Amino acid sequence: MSELLHWLAVDRFAWPWWLLAGVLPWLVRWLPPSNDHQQPALRVPWAARVQQVAAGSAGPAHARKFPWLAWVAWCLLCIATARPQQLGPPVAPPQAGRDVMLAVDLSGSMGEQDMTLGGQAVDRLTAIKAVLADFLERREGDRIGLIVFGDRAFALTPLTTDHASVRQQLQASVVGLAGRGTAIGDAIALATKRLQQQANPQKVLILLTDGVNTAGTLEPQKAAQIAKDAGVRIHTIAFGGDGNALSMFGFRLPMGGGDDDVDEAGLARIASLTGGKFFRARDTTQLAGIYAEIDKLEPVQRQGQAVRPMIEQYPWPLAAALTLGLCALLLRRYRA
Repeated sequence: MSELLHWLAVDRFAWPWWLLAGVLPWLVRWLPPSNDHQQPALRVPWAARVQQVAAGSAGPAHARKFPWLAWVAWCLLCIATARPQQLGPPVAPPQAGRDVMLAVDLSGSMGEQDMTLGGQAVDRLTAIKAVLADFLERREGDRIGLIVFGDRAFALTPLTTDHASVRQQLQASVVGLAGRGTAIGDAIALATKRLQQQANPQKVLILLTDGVNTAGTLEPQKAAQIAKDAGVRIHTIAFGGDGNALSMFGFRLPMGGGDDDVDEAGLARIASLTGGKFFRARDTTQLAGIYAEIDKLEPVQRQGQAVRPMIEQYPWPLAAALTLGLCALLLRRYRA
């Protein structure tokens, strides 16, 4: 059997017992002739001549031989029926990750230039875009959606594995796009609504803001309770520096505000209530470290062991059998 498999360049037969049928024509060849000597019911004058012509066309040497071309076609048909199969290339199962909603604050304070990126002073939103772009690169296998909020919350992208679209929508976002306020409760409620519609049990919301809840119709703590009941885990990030901005002369001048402008206690309660974690980032480096920490808290399930599917190879011997069978039939008609 192994030599036959090697010769046919296949790895296995699904129904190997069908190969035994290949010898049936030779077994039939050795069956004893019929002993039926009944007289014909109708006699015609030319009956003897017809029998002579028939015997002459077949010839005594070929009267009971199975034609070799038809026999090869029969063998190929038996091989096709046995279903030869070949191992295909390794295929890794798809990654199974989490459903993650990103909620990004676009209120007026996100335009404050108290961050540094590549040695250059940038506003908070620009720093967030850079860090989130790297975060998205590492979340292959997750379905990620994007929500932005200001006076109201808006879903820019649904949950999708097309992270390039999420990144594109994030890069196109500008400060004040959703208003100048900060509707944290509404952002949590909208994210929860989108996540609870999914069958994936791993539902995560990463909420980033630099302020306190000043807009919207739903209180953050009430929205967090709804998220908890829906099985949504919320990680909250309080982002922002010391409330400084660059002046036109290149010096940092106090602009008021500071840590008190961020509701750290409220964000910590939201995270604790839903089983998430609260983070505080005062610069871009800390923010990048936070998203790396979230990667560890919410790991992506990697691909499992690769498998090699069985590819059916029966169409080839079947096509050859039909072709040779047709040729045998035509040759028989030609010789007749």
